[in-house]
Amino acid sequence: VPLLLFSLSALFQEVYSCFSDAGLLWSSLRTPNCKKISYETKPDADCTLLQSDLHFIMEPLSKEEEDFPLAFIITIHKELETFVRLLRAIYAPQNAYCIHIDAKALEEYKTSVRNLAGCFPNVFVVSVTEKVTYAGISRLQADINCMKDLVKSPTNWKRVINLCGQDFPIQTNLELVRYMQGSEWKDRNMTPGIKQPLTMKYRTKFQYEEVKGTHVAPKGKGQKKRPPPHNLTIYFGTAYYSLTRPFVEFILNDKVANDLLEWSRDTFSPDEHYWVTLNHMKETPGSYVEGEWEGNVRAIKWRDQEGTVHQGCKGQYIRDICVYGIGDLPWLIERESMFANKFETSSFPEALDCLELWHRHKVLQHATVPIQPSWLMVISIYFYLLTAA
Repeated sequence: VPLLLFSLSALFQEVYSCFSDAGLLWSSLRTPNCKKISYETKPDADCTLLQSDLHFIMEPLSKEEEDFPLAFIITIHKELETFVRLLRAIYAPQNAYCIHIDAKALEEYKTSVRNLAGCFPNVFVVSVTEKVTYAGISRLQADINCMKDLVKSPTNWKRVINLCGQDFPIQTNLELVRYMQGSEWKDRNMTPGIKQPLTMKYRTKFQYEEVKGTHVAPKGKGQKKRPPPHNLTIYFGTAYYSLTRPFVEFILNDKVANDLLEWSRDTFSPDEHYWVTLNHMKETPGSYVEGEWEGNVRAIKWRDQEGTVHQGCKGQYIRDICVYGIGDLPWLIERESMFANKFETSSFPEALDCLELWHRHKVLQHATVPIQPSWLMVISIYFYLLTAA
């Protein structure tokens, strides 16, 4: 992690000279004529050529990673380029990837994602899609739909991690494997959260409903909910997680888990209480009954944490979450989180450009197999020359 951190911004300014409209270096470091990259996948695409042109790594980089395959759930609805670059960054042939495309997404977008998935044997689009609504049950159901498909996958994955299309990794696949295999998390689910505080009681005390797939609103005139099933204590936490396979298989078939899911259908943002509540049940595989906010699943700059956790957003706040600018990258890298949220290529393309190149360089440094030319983004060659000098 310390590599390049000392001069990240300066180095970026030095080499950021020839980027396409999409923001990714294509030809040479300082030539004025760059070939534009298309992230749209046609139905007749040459998959071998696509994998090479888009710099996907098509073989396991270590036996350690090959022996501990991961599963990823990615929920998306827009920004095709950002999604493709996320998938490229986390892709490994031993893993499994379930893509949930919002049913409301444009048809051209859905088609391109399906075409891309068709070029990889371990990437698939979920069999049942939802019209995803922010803070609604549909967001939680999207993950569960993917889990149902993943347990049928031929990949013998060990843990599942959920992502959205505006996430990007800080850790490499090898670092993820080692982090989740470490003494703190081996055979234990990662669902950061605490007993539901009084300030969050409104989320499960009253009934809510999704309105035309656009937003969640109180149902009626403050209709109260019945108590949680099975006398469960409700917890509050992040919607992001890293779950063991036995946990997933358990909750898909367990009556308590299914009853909690049904009870949660008219709550506010149920994905922020469902996983962490189940993970505090003793009988749940991999449970962490004493757990609180442990687990470095995501680096997020919340507006209300400015001045304490971080010193401000260098991009801009949207819904009180920072959309990162390039000035936020040193903070992100220092935190060593599994992933960071969130990025927008339409607003601050250079932030993702720089982080992507830094991440790929780190991935290749960890490789224990010969590095193929197509795995290198051209700027990575510069990084290698720089660190070798």
